[in-house]
Amino acid sequence: MKRTVISVSTLWIVLALASLALGQPPAQAGGERPGRRQNPARSVTSDAAGPQQPVEQRQQYLRLQQQIEELKAVHKDLIAQLQAVHKLAVKENATETAGQIQTLIDKRQDTFQKTLRQLEDQQLRLQRAGRSQGQRTGNVGQQQSQGKRAPDFELDSFDGRTVKLSNYKNRIVVLEWVNPECPFSRYHYETAHTMADLAKKYKDQEVVWFAVNSTSHTTLEANRDFAQKHKLPYPVLDDRSGLVGKQYGARNTPHMFVIDKTGVIVYEGAIDNAPLGKSEPGAGSVNYVDKALSELLANQKVTTPVTPPYGCTVKYAGQQ
Repeated sequence: MKRTVISVSTLWIVLALASLALGQPPAQAGGERPGRRQNPARSVTSDAAGPQQPVEQRQQYLRLQQQIEELKAVHKDLIAQLQAVHKLAVKENATETAGQIQTLIDKRQDTFQKTLRQLEDQQLRLQRAGRSQGQRTGNVGQQQSQGKRAPDFELDSFDGRTVKLSNYKNRIVVLEWVNPECPFSRYHYETAHTMADLAKKYKDQEVVWFAVNSTSHTTLEANRDFAQKHKLPYPVLDDRSGLVGKQYGARNTPHMFVIDKTGVIVYEGAIDNAPLGKSEPGAGSVNYVDKALSELLANQKVTTPVTPPYGCTVKYAGQQ
């Protein structure tokens, strides 16, 4: 009886914590979290909303990302506490207490998912605004890359191979900047399987696909696990130094480059027009890389050579 009372007492403590956590609504994109000061300099360089956006939109995107990270951390800690109490209640045969805790866990999970979707939707709206502005004004960096010879490079893959771009003359090469930690990259591997499926589609048509990870803090183990988990038909190249990423001007994950058989960049930008699977209202889904590859293989000119990329910023050293 004494141990059951302890479980119930613990339950009420966790209930109080959970009520506080569940009662925190997501702040709006333009809102400021009380008690936290933003770093304007970091806001300008570390967002994923797009380089053409006004500073205020970049700051809004960074605040949203911070809220998402804090939400996930609080949720993870709270669920761990609830599960520990649930385990104790089950062990003590406190059936009613265990049922209450499970109900609370389910409620928390539902609230977490709804709040996370709200924040991600706000991020997408900011990204779409940035992409629209980029399409209106053009992007100098993209204009400089597209239509020019692709810089040669030699990188080791995380599974021990060495890849030199110049060894793939007379082949079409796709470069995909990837970060397994980025939700935009994860979507294309865990939900849509965009990259692996597209690489397999063109594998026997003189098309070579390489993923490049320029995340400075990534590890060999993380990339090996990522490749094995998704059974990738192509290697992930180790660019933790960031030298190749900066040569190409890669800014986002994903950021795509298509290089033709003469070694010229004929497409640069987003993988598609639907970040996290959500295209703009009224617009059909377009995979720009698929479109560019099909045109190249038909000996046609790439009709959409440049688009604004979307996703997380590439985490070069000093840009965490």
